[in-house]
Amino acid sequence: MNVSYTRAKELPHLLAQRILVLDGAMGTMIQRFKLTEAQYRGEQFQSFHKDVKGNNELLSLTRPDIIRDIHEGYLAAGADLIETNTFGATTIAQDDYDMAEWVRDMNLASARLARAACDKFSTPDKPRFAVGALGPTPKTASISPDVNDPGARNVDFEQLRKSYYDQVQALVEGGVDALLVETIFDTLNAKAALFAIDEYFEASGERLPLFISGTVTDASGRILSGQTVTAFWHSVRHAQPLAVGLNCALGAALMRPYLQELAKVAADTYISCYPNAGLPNPMSDTGFDETPEVTSRLLHEFAAEGLVNIVGGCCGTTPEHIGAIGQAVHGLPIRALSAGPFYREAG
Repeated sequence: MNVSYTRAKELPHLLAQRILVLDGAMGTMIQRFKLTEAQYRGEQFQSFHKDVKGNNELLSLTRPDIIRDIHEGYLAAGADLIETNTFGATTIAQDDYDMAEWVRDMNLASARLARAACDKFSTPDKPRFAVGALGPTPKTASISPDVNDPGARNVDFEQLRKSYYDQVQALVEGGVDALLVETIFDTLNAKAALFAIDEYFEASGERLPLFISGTVTDASGRILSGQTVTAFWHSVRHAQPLAVGLNCALGAALMRPYLQELAKVAADTYISCYPNAGLPNPMSDTGFDETPEVTSRLLHEFAAEGLVNIVGGCCGTTPEHIGAIGQAVHGLPIRALSAGPFYREAG
């Protein structure tokens, strides 16, 4: 059996024992380096015909030292789970930079960087896990890009499925222990990712743990494509994830009622929560207004209320946030499942 699949079997057992800590923002940390266009390009892409500054996934190829340092910063802060630098590493997302042909290389390099960092920090008492991150893509299958034509679409299910399948294949080959479909604002995009993941699992004959995380965009309590949290869960539960949760868009305080709703309806599945560091604040060093003390206090409240099994941070969070969050939930009882678990064992 593949080593990643062997490691993956530890995750459900750890979740039954304690709250796990996910890492924080990748983009926020990259911004701290204030990289130039030339630094994004590196030597490999010096004469590339299009600007690539802002293509964070490219840095796994051109500045792996930076991505390694970010991973190791979160691991040193106590993170159990490290996301790969692959949020936008799909052919659909990379088309914006004319870099679709390097997607496989990006995913392989990113997975190997996360894998190496986790191996460096793992101990028998505290194993660390590399999680392959699949972002939403900048194109949506159920939302029109043209306000004057509600029926218009700029991507279809098959294009999404193929793009996600290629990403999953490279992430698994690179050594990830689990997969995370995250920041879901269009459920149909997510279903294409879940279809591709299941297709890959069937082809490989082995399964990795799967995490799913949706994004409630505003006070409506719905994701952008219109579903409530309850409806969203019932749309994706067929994938039998190890954990389902919410991330991004909102800080922890505003996320609370939607997390409560999800924890109630997903009674047989572990719950994750990794909010932004509050609201955007251009005067802050991280661009968001919550300090580590504030974010960690709120996530402590969620854990004490029995709402979460996995906690971490999204936009604006740093290793300082993750360290404070880990301390805040340490020793608190896990959120017990009322049935199940529904999750299908890896392997």
